[in-house]
Amino acid sequence: MEKKDWIRYILVFLITLTLFLSSAWLSSFMNTKKIRDIRNIQDKISIDIMSSETQFQLLQEFTCKDVSASSLSGELNSLAEKIAYSEENMSKTEEVKDLKKYYSLLQIKDYLLMQKIKDRCNMPVTPIFYFYTTSENCSNCVKEAAVLNKLRAEYPELRVYSFDYNLDLSALKTLLRTFKVEDTKLPALYMNDKLYTGFLDENNIKEILPELEEYARIRKEAKAASSTSTTTSTTSSTSRK
Repeated sequence: MEKKDWIRYILVFLITLTLFLSSAWLSSFMNTKKIRDIRNIQDKISIDIMSSETQFQLLQEFTCKDVSASSLSGELNSLAEKIAYSEENMSKTEEVKDLKKYYSLLQIKDYLLMQKIKDRCNMPVTPIFYFYTTSENCSNCVKEAAVLNKLRAEYPELRVYSFDYNLDLSALKTLLRTFKVEDTKLPALYMNDKLYTGFLDENNIKEILPELEEYARIRKEAKAASSTSTTTSTTSSTSRK
């Protein structure tokens, strides 16, 4: 074999080795970055959970004028988005399940707290319990979640509590037994002391919960009255000048 052939083989080997090492390093770098990002999300979720639990304790001590129906909904919605991201991007499913358990317990605590506030302060709050499973086993669950998200954005008085049916959590199992939810009849919604199974669109839910439109009407009238009062006050102030 000629010397030139040896040199060519050596060069090819070195180039191949360089490409292999570069690919391995890049893969390791991306995996490390992904893990770091996920851990940051986990840390943020943990902080959010502690913050929300502290809010629960504080809200129970506040007077009615200090509490609104949306006091914690923002926290819960933000937490749900983080957990959904973690569920899609984390390979450690057990850790994701633990996060979902924390979130589920937080939702139950929110419901209990809101019932107390509703009774004590006569506050307009309408809860919906939504039970779902994986999209592979329940194609309508994804559609139902989209409908509920739209309604929640439209009606601040509406509080949607969503639970993964298959989550191994004693408190959740108590809800499933109490509401008589079956895994073969999902999605399931528990509203106004009654369980509804199968997909419900926006109009269906509004018919079951007519108070939502009433709340919207009251909010609209209150906003109009506030706007009129502000305008009158401004006009009176200008006239005195």
